[in-house]
Amino acid sequence: MKSQSKFLSIVSLIFFLLSSSPAQAQMSEITLPLKDGSVRFLAVGDTGRGNDDQYELGRVMAEYHKKFPFEFAILTGDNIYGKEKARDMKEKFEDVYRPLLDQGVKFYASLGNHDESNQRFYELFNMNGNEYFNFKKDCVSFYSLNSNYMDRRQLEWLNNTLATDDSKWKIAFFHHPPYSSGKRHGSSEDIREALEPIFVKYGVNVVFTGHEHFYERIKPQKGIFYFITGAGGKIRSGGIKKDSDFTAKGFDTDLSFMLVEIAGDEMFFQVIAKSGATVDSGKIALPQKALTKAAK
Repeated sequence: MKSQSKFLSIVSLIFFLLSSSPAQAQMSEITLPLKDGSVRFLAVGDTGRGNDDQYELGRVMAEYHKKFPFEFAILTGDNIYGKEKARDMKEKFEDVYRPLLDQGVKFYASLGNHDESNQRFYELFNMNGNEYFNFKKDCVSFYSLNSNYMDRRQLEWLNNTLATDDSKWKIAFFHHPPYSSGKRHGSSEDIREALEPIFVKYGVNVVFTGHEHFYERIKPQKGIFYFITGAGGKIRSGGIKKDSDFTAKGFDTDLSFMLVEIAGDEMFFQVIAKSGATVDSGKIALPQKALTKAAK
């Protein structure tokens, strides 16, 4: 009887360990300050595969939302891979992020090279029929751009909109990274050539992109902070060049997403892997030039 009881206890323990999700077992502590009145959001890209890994990452996102109640999320493109019928939108987006959607989290999308332009009409992507658009949250302006086709009309819109934008923080998000240490794609130099002069001229502070299936924090370029957060659906293991001068921090062994909080003159970030572990975190402060301009 003792032997049987011991065997059943071991079986129960194994079942418990196998049934425990990574979100339950390895949740990191939140390093973000959770200040009153702050702007809180999630950033992720290259998501819409509808595979088990994406669903598991979605569950981890929902667990972290309980500890860090972000208001919205930005998508850095390749939102839906393959077919984009109503069933696909449900299986590759709605079902994955249902716990967040039910909590009122809004998703703002940008288009990637695997996305159909008609996604701009999909209600839950909040693009309102536009391939590029901007929106404001308190002292922060967000610019969703279409890096698939950076034509003159889009660049003129970006110039004109930024020229009259007096927001303290200006953040752009789109698909193709101007700077990247990826072995597969690398830097999108044509996008850099088109956008960087505008970003520098009008004081864009932070840029979020995807396309590369990993996380990378780029060393500041001309005063701008670039993040690649393209590990939302499939990882490109070992995809970051080891000898790159661009990399401040990289993570290419698991899926991940970013949590971001902007409070006053500071932006805090924490990068979470599918295991629930924190793989990067830090703080960005507005430069004095930007503070002086915003005060006028």
